[in-house]
Amino acid sequence: MARRVTSILDNLLGWGKIMLPHSSLCYYPPQFILRDPVVAGVKKAFNSGCEVAVIAYTIKNHRELAAQLGDETWKYHKALKRHFKAVIELEIDKEDMIVLHDYYSDSLSLFMRVDHNRHCISEIDAKMKKILREAESRIFHEYPTVQPIFDTGFIFMDKTVGSVHEAVLKAHQQAFAMAEKRIQTEFNEMVYEMNKIISQQNIKLLAQPIIDVATKEVRAWEMLTRGPEGTALESPLQLFSVARQTNMLYELEMIVLRKTLDQITSTGCTDDIFINFTPITLGNFRFVRDLKTMMSSYEGIKPNQITLEITERDSIEGIDNFIYNIKVLRGMGIKIAVDDTGAGYASLNTISEIMPDVIKIDRSVIQNIDKNSVKESMLKGLLLVAREAGSTVIAEGIENEQEASVLSRNKVELAQGYFYARPGLLKTV
Repeated sequence: MARRVTSILDNLLGWGKIMLPHSSLCYYPPQFILRDPVVAGVKKAFNSGCEVAVIAYTIKNHRELAAQLGDETWKYHKALKRHFKAVIELEIDKEDMIVLHDYYSDSLSLFMRVDHNRHCISEIDAKMKKILREAESRIFHEYPTVQPIFDTGFIFMDKTVGSVHEAVLKAHQQAFAMAEKRIQTEFNEMVYEMNKIISQQNIKLLAQPIIDVATKEVRAWEMLTRGPEGTALESPLQLFSVARQTNMLYELEMIVLRKTLDQITSTGCTDDIFINFTPITLGNFRFVRDLKTMMSSYEGIKPNQITLEITERDSIEGIDNFIYNIKVLRGMGIKIAVDDTGAGYASLNTISEIMPDVIKIDRSVIQNIDKNSVKESMLKGLLLVAREAGSTVIAEGIENEQEASVLSRNKVELAQGYFYARPGLLKTV
C-alpha cells in the first residue's frame, strides 16, 4: 500500500506534536518516531511484565478521498485524528496508553500496554473495532459525504529483537502488514498465548524414568514438557509447534532448561537427566553462552549429569553453529543424545555427523517388534550403528512385556516406556 497520498498532502498535513492531557498520547513526525515517549513507554511496559500491542488503522481509499476533497484534504485528516484521539481517551485506560502517532499521512498507529492479568485477545480486538466504529461515526457527522474505508490490524511487539528501537520498527511494520493484508486474528492469538506462557514461565515438567533392562533399576530421567493445564497448548506437540511458528522456540526451551535445573536442585537427584532440544536451539549462537551462564547458578549440578537430547526429525544441515556448539558442549562434559533414530534420514545423518553419546531408538521401530522380524532386524542394524559410533542405546516406547523381551534377547541396555513407568514427578531412587 502506498504510504503517501501525494507530495502535496505530505506538505499540507502539518506534523507537529499533539499531546493529550495526560501526556501519554501524541503524534510524531517520521523522524521522531523513536523518541523517548515511545521507547520509554515500551521499556516500562516490558519491565512490568506486560506486552505491547501495536494497533494500525489505515485508510484504504485514501487516493479517492484526496481526489474528492482536494485542498480540504488536510483539514479532513486533522479532524480524523482529532476524533480518534477523543475516542481513544474514552476507551483506553490511561495507564495502558503508550503513544499514538501518524507516521504516515493515510494511517494511525496506537501503542498500547497489555497486561496478561487484565486483557485477552478478544478484548483487544473488540476494543480496536469499537474505537474505529466510534471514530467513523464522529467523522461522518462532520463530513457526511466522505466515506473512508479503513483496514485494521494489530501485532504484539517481539521482546527478543535486539533493541527496543528495532522492536518498535518491526512491530510497526508488521501491524500495518496485518491491516493491509487483512490477516485474521488466529496468528495474533498464538503470539499472545505464547508470550503469556514465556513471560509467566507457565509450563509443567514431568519426568519419565529410563530403566536398566536387565535389573529394572532407574538409570536416568527424561524431562517432558506440558503447557498450561486445560488449554490447547497443554499438549507438547501443540506447544512446541506454536512456539516455532511464533519464533519463541528458543525462549521456551531455555525455560525448560532452567526449570529442569531447579527440579534437580530441589529433589537432590543424582541420576542422569535428559533434556530435549531442537536442532534450531542447539545451533543458536547464544545457546552455549546462555547455558554456561545458567548452569553457573547451580553449583551442585555437574555438566556430566546432563544429556541434551536432539529432538525432532529436522536435518542439521544449514544450521549455523550447530556442530561447533555440540563440540563445545561435549568439551564441557555434557553428553549428547540423538532422538527418533530409525524414524527417518535426518536422525541417521545426525549420528554420522556428531557421533553421539546416546542413541534413542524410535517408537516406530519398537512397536510390535515381537511380531515383526523385519523390525527386529532393523533393531540389530541400529545396534551395530551404535557400536560403531561408541553410543549407548535406549529403546523408547516400550508398552508390553513382549516388546521388552525382544530388547533383552538383543542385549539392549536401557529402555523407557509405559511398560516400565509413566511420566511423573522427578525423584531420587
